Amino acid sequence: MMMLASLKSRTRNSGEVERVYQLLRGWLIDAQLAPGEVLSEVELASRCRTSRTPVRESFSRLAQDGWLKRIPRKGYLVAPISIRDIVELYEYRKILECFASERVAHAAGAHEVDELETMVAIEKQGELHVAEILAANGRFHLRLAELTGNARVTSQLALVLNYVKRLDTICTKSVPGWIGHQEIINALRERQPEAARQAMARHIDLSRDKMLRLFAA
Repeated sequence: MMMLASLKSRTRNSGEVERVYQLLRGWLIDAQLAPGEVLSEVELASRCRTSRTPVRESFSRLAQDGWLKRIPRKGYLVAPISIRDIVELYEYRKILECFASERVAHAAGAHEVDELETMVAIEKQGELHVAEILAANGRFHLRLAELTGNARVTSQLALVLNYVKRLDTICTKSVPGWIGHQEIINALRERQPEAARQAMARHIDLSRDKMLRLFAA
């Protein structure tokens, strides 16, 4: 009985840590916890309606993911963002997404390409809210990765896209110069792997350059 009670307790604790981790990560992605902000276990435990232990364990996981930095004897702060961070992030994103585009162009059927095009059909509409654009963009790029059938690529790109969403949330107040996806879609539909790879490379480069301009401003 004692072993069963201990197992139930560990399960509850694990579930609470996961809840707090997901909550804090969401706040980081949505920039509710700003880059450079020093985090208080006590304050965040209160906001999360939990004790300090799940917050502390979540901090450790978030630091491993690159969201937080540990300050010896002081705790954690939200990782600051630099120009170098942005360049390296988009370099890595480019590697993953060029691979995904090329792989999907080899095998995607009309149904899959239609699905991708529907996800970003919103970009052909008039004035849009930033949140709508970011959501559509994220769905498109993540689904493209999923269609490769490579779970590691999908997992890594999901993390990268969360970083990108945070940058977009911080830097973008409107959607000027929205970087469309039609060139990528056309290459996928025509089953041209090299064209798809090049179209994605241009898309990522344009997105990177736009982000660097916004960040500098």
